[in-house]
Amino acid sequence: MEPNIKGLDGWIKFFETADIPILKRTVRELAVLQADAENLSVRAVTDVISHDPLMTVILLRYLQQHKHNTQLNEVVQIEQALMMLGMQTFFEKVEPQLVVEELLDGRMFELTNLLQTVRRAIQAAHYAKEWAVRLQDLHFDEIRIAALLHNFAEILMWCYAPEEMAQVRHLQQKDKTLRTRDAQKEIFGFKLSDLQLALAKSWGLPELLIGFMNRNDGHGRQMRNLVLAINLARHSTNGWNDAALPDDYKQIGELLNMSAEQVRQLVHGQVN
Repeated sequence: MEPNIKGLDGWIKFFETADIPILKRTVRELAVLQADAENLSVRAVTDVISHDPLMTVILLRYLQQHKHNTQLNEVVQIEQALMMLGMQTFFEKVEPQLVVEELLDGRMFELTNLLQTVRRAIQAAHYAKEWAVRLQDLHFDEIRIAALLHNFAEILMWCYAPEEMAQVRHLQQKDKTLRTRDAQKEIFGFKLSDLQLALAKSWGLPELLIGFMNRNDGHGRQMRNLVLAINLARHSTNGWNDAALPDDYKQIGELLNMSAEQVRQLVHGQVN
């Protein structure tokens, strides 16, 4: 049953106490790792969390809210966060029990769209990291996390406001020119990007991530990398014949000092 919540402030207040669900796959894979003490490692747990935007948010939020006074630098990397917490603390205090697929039981349309959003986030994170590495950016993992979390509010709202999210999607299906943010404002009265930024600040997520969510131009090339990765992941979900892709390849080429054709080949895994 959906919560009866109105307005941006109402949703911000709701998410101050609401549990954040994670994917069933994440629950299953973490349980397997926990049961195999001999092979349990920070790297293995990191790999699982890295494919679940909401589990990543939960971990970073917990670390920020329980950080020691001696912690001078913000932690964005999943592996570093787990090392600081320790495996025992993570499994006892951090891992939630609420599961996305159980929340959306019987809502196949909504669950399908949520999972597509997750896959898009994972793909954007992959692109962002690969390009950052090519650009010899030492903060490649932070950029990857920023891409992974780009749409975490949208994923949350598929969980807690599935009917309204379905209305947003149906509006866009009726009018292919309708921008996502405009459809969201029509149904919710606000953009989900505004909700996401407010939640990131309320939960005390790292300032680096908040800067990326706020499209802070101070990040320069990193911000451009992030935006282009998100755009490519979004456009390619419509198929590799999407009309926006040639422009994406051109702009990515300008970032990486490659031709549009070389970028196309790179994206399709045809060159190293």
